[in-house]
Amino acid sequence: MYVFLELVFLFCMGSMLGWVLELFFRRIVHGKWVNPGFLIGPYLPIYGTGLVALSLMYFFLNNKSLNPAIIILLMGLIMTLIELIGGLIALKDNVRLWDYSNRWMNYKGVICPLFSAIWTLVGAVFYYVLAPFVIKNLEWFSHNLYFSYFIGIFTGVIVIDFCYSTGVYLKIQKFAKDNSIIVKYEQLKMSIKDFQNKEREKYSFIHPFSQTKSLKEYLEVYKEKHNTHKEKLHEYIEKIHNK
Repeated sequence: MYVFLELVFLFCMGSMLGWVLELFFRRIVHGKWVNPGFLIGPYLPIYGTGLVALSLMYFFLNNKSLNPAIIILLMGLIMTLIELIGGLIALKDNVRLWDYSNRWMNYKGVICPLFSAIWTLVGAVFYYVLAPFVIKNLEWFSHNLYFSYFIGIFTGVIVIDFCYSTGVYLKIQKFAKDNSIIVKYEQLKMSIKDFQNKEREKYSFIHPFSQTKSLKEYLEVYKEKHNTHKEKLHEYIEKIHNK
């Protein structure tokens, strides 16, 4: 039971830290503040899962006299595998939570060598820098088990959030399948934000899919942009072939 609580503690810590990283990453890449991920709250379970995986690998492999380089490569591999599984589950339903389609040597747009290298770098940072921090926090948690009460509340919030967000996801999935398009979560959020800025309406950062219009109306706007982009791409390809 105690080990389980430690793993849940790591999961919660990784989920929140991952959300912060993704928030600033999207700000740098897209130039906009967009609530990252599938859920509403400030947590990304895929990062929580990643932190648990990295921690378990460190605890079990660090004392096996293995070369640190091998452990770090394995960490990069397991993080890529977690990303692959998460991406394929969503892609199966015509929805992309992230998209590497434009990256070199990508696989179905959900993993690519560049981000595998980044995950390996993350593994190196964890091994040499973050592991002592994680161990220190686990020791603190072991002496403050009352904190498990807050972990329980946090876990309950994530479960409720997951149930609600799944309902939204299913609506987006149905629209995508009915209209034979791929809906990219982040692009959809930015499309809603751009639309609301254009209409000078208040945009909800935390709850991007619950705005002044229905989700279906926003999806129709997204579809129109998608089709316009597709038509322009076809026109560009035809011009190249006609030259």
